[in-house]
Amino acid sequence: MSTPPTVRLDGGVLVLTEDPALIAAQLRGQGPPAAELIRQPLRDNISTDEIIPGWCCYWYDQRLGDFAYLGLRDRQFEEGAIRAFAPQIIVSGSGKGCGSSREHAVYAEKYTGVQLVFARSFERIYQQNCRNVGMVTCEDFGVLAELIDGAELPLSALTRQATGLERAIIDTGGLFGYNHAFRAGKLTQAAATFGPPRPLNCVEKIVQSHLADRHPRDDGATVTVAETYFVKADVRFSHEYVTPMAAGMFEEQFGADAAVVDPSSTYFFQDHLSLAGEVLAARPNGLQLTRRVDDLARRQAEFAAASGGTLVGAVPTGGSQAICHNYMVERVAEPGQVVIGTDSHTCTAGAVGALAFGIGATDVANAWYTGEILVKVPRVVRIELRGALRPGVCAKDLMLTLLADPLVAEGRSLGAVLLFTGAGRHGLNMDERATVCNMAVEAGAMTAIVEPDDVTAAYLAARPAGRAAPRPPVACDPGAAYAEELTVDLGSVEAMVALPGDPRNAVPLSQAPVGVRVDKIYGGSCTGGKAYDMDMYASVFDLARANGARVPDGVQAYIQMGSDEVLRYATERGYVDLFTAVGVTVLPPSCGACINAGPGVSLTPDEVTVSAQNRNFPGRSGPGQVYLASPYVVAATAIAGRLSSVEDMLTTGGAA
Repeated sequence: MSTPPTVRLDGGVLVLTEDPALIAAQLRGQGPPAAELIRQPLRDNISTDEIIPGWCCYWYDQRLGDFAYLGLRDRQFEEGAIRAFAPQIIVSGSGKGCGSSREHAVYAEKYTGVQLVFARSFERIYQQNCRNVGMVTCEDFGVLAELIDGAELPLSALTRQATGLERAIIDTGGLFGYNHAFRAGKLTQAAATFGPPRPLNCVEKIVQSHLADRHPRDDGATVTVAETYFVKADVRFSHEYVTPMAAGMFEEQFGADAAVVDPSSTYFFQDHLSLAGEVLAARPNGLQLTRRVDDLARRQAEFAAASGGTLVGAVPTGGSQAICHNYMVERVAEPGQVVIGTDSHTCTAGAVGALAFGIGATDVANAWYTGEILVKVPRVVRIELRGALRPGVCAKDLMLTLLADPLVAEGRSLGAVLLFTGAGRHGLNMDERATVCNMAVEAGAMTAIVEPDDVTAAYLAARPAGRAAPRPPVACDPGAAYAEELTVDLGSVEAMVALPGDPRNAVPLSQAPVGVRVDKIYGGSCTGGKAYDMDMYASVFDLARANGARVPDGVQAYIQMGSDEVLRYATERGYVDLFTAVGVTVLPPSCGACINAGPGVSLTPDEVTVSAQNRNFPGRSGPGQVYLASPYVVAATAIAGRLSSVEDMLTTGGAA
């Protein structure tokens, strides 16, 4: 269904202010007028975890509307309140939709009646998900004021910042509507422009080399920054949170007999919820949630079998074969590829030199059928790494340092690709590069790429036998343009910690609150569950054991593997026995506590966790407070019983 050519306000306006009481008052019909509310301080960085908590994503139908904004920090309203209010317009501040790529968040809003979303700025995946399902986003608050004043405006007034192709998708009611119209010949060609020949950076080269056939261009013409194109994806994957929703879309839009194009390049992961049972059983509605999780896994397995794709599933002994991102780096992704997955941390595969980024359910359903994905050519921020990290400092500290940099704080990394280059990168092994790329999305970036080098080549050569020879890396042309260039002296990077609420709340560990008591530590997830992460945990726990120290009573400590390969690595080196000896519980591969679906989640608001995962948005891993830190600090904290450096742990002898 096409979007109407004009827009007027004939419903409610919900303004998400910093004051939670004002939000609740609006929902009761008692708030100030919208014209006054939009001048109030607005909430920034509303994450998709806040729009819809992880457990709500066990549903993928109109029930999502009842769950809208149940994760909002300081919430003063109940389930179903947003839906009862039925806002036509929803308004917030900067960075709307940060965090997870879950399209459930957009559908939660859509099913409450939201048609128009206004914010000072948007995160890339959230905005693309809105566009794909026919919701219009706009950053122009002058337009918002006109609508509130009663004006009827042309749709084009809200889409001035969109490209021609984005406007065509909006006009046709979303991505499926656009592609149906295109295949029916109602659109003569994909509306996109090209520029004259020029030097290209590696990101632009990858996009240009993957352009879909629907984009005719003259010889020598080049892609243009901020223009949108359909490109061919080399790898497509989804996990059990999203596959059932996307499978339903695929069958509805393309027919029950539609085939997935190139199934050999399609992967399905049962990694997010493979350890959820124990956690869900303790919740009041645990039986219902467990049944929903089982249904997601069953539906995914059925679709994977029908599609001919590869199912990387759960294992009988508990957990899964691998977290999707670890698997991609260990076995699949190659330099110069376009890798898309229904998870914001798909960017992890940038470690090997791939252009890898997260997408939503509509995008993956469409890509199963067409093999294509819409890409807006991003700005590229070139980050030159110099020197070497000091002992006890690692890639997690580097990324937390960057999250506190003005580049991120001022929004200059929003939607960009972070290109890591320079001699300093040679000292980062592939697992550390994976951490760097994994957390690019926490900076609001589209993705990150570490420029391939001899470390990349050696890693790819050592992959399991039987893989095809990796393609050569894509090099930047001399004279290629970059939006910004930043130099980082790795030797100046300190041990860091992100304070609860947002990964961008990063400060040096030396400036963190002193003596923070902890209830739980969690070393795992795609960020903290790699082989080198195990080396770091083990180095600290070995020191503790040599000093006669172990995890104190009252602290629960968990180390979780990112893949079966990591588990094998840790077992062979004696790490599993070491972890157990010092009082740590070892968990099999799964996303687990990071997604509030496994051992290590908090149970009450006053619980404190120090975690090696990548984000700590409110409610992300339970109702408690989560600090983010490196594997070194996580392990030291486990022994000390409070937020601690390795040196402090040794000084105190592990006493809390």
